[in-house]
Amino acid sequence: MTSAIIGYARTSTIDQTAGLEAQLRDLTTAGCVKVFQEQVSSVDTKRPELERALDYVRDGDTLVVTKLDRLARSMPNLVDITGKLKAKGVELRVLALNLDTGTPTGKLMLNLMGSIAEFERELMLERQREGIAKAKADGKYQGRAPTAQRKADEVKKLKAEGKTADQIVATLGISRSSVFRILRAE
Repeated sequence: MTSAIIGYARTSTIDQTAGLEAQLRDLTTAGCVKVFQEQVSSVDTKRPELERALDYVRDGDTLVVTKLDRLARSMPNLVDITGKLKAKGVELRVLALNLDTGTPTGKLMLNLMGSIAEFERELMLERQREGIAKAKADGKYQGRAPTAQRKADEVKKLKAEGKTADQIVATLGISRSSVFRILRAE
């Protein structure tokens, strides 16, 4: 099985053609045999070409990007993407950082970045928990009301009209388990 060097290029807007052309040039120079490219903002939840690239790469391949911000929108997003690549046996190369997970130093750098991201996330969650605890103590935090429970009366009414669970689910847009939970509580 031969390994391939696959590129991914992204710009935020269609107006950034020069930036996209520069990425394509650098990826070609890096030896990419196939390049997935798109012009979507990193804040968009859907990046179809990135998903296609992640699906396309195979064990032994290397995914190449020019800069880290072209690939990931945040450290947790980077950790997620690199986890997918690692699970498939695919290395990552970031040209601007001279980072290559095919080398021991590259793996170390990526692991350090991942550890920092995980640490950052744990701190954020801890601050969030502290904030919620303080808000609860001050009587300002109620939590989110369960969506399906707000529709309990409608569920019972539809059931009384002879509707099946599937019909109730379709009508109210709640899960089957929520329908049964509401009916059991009756």
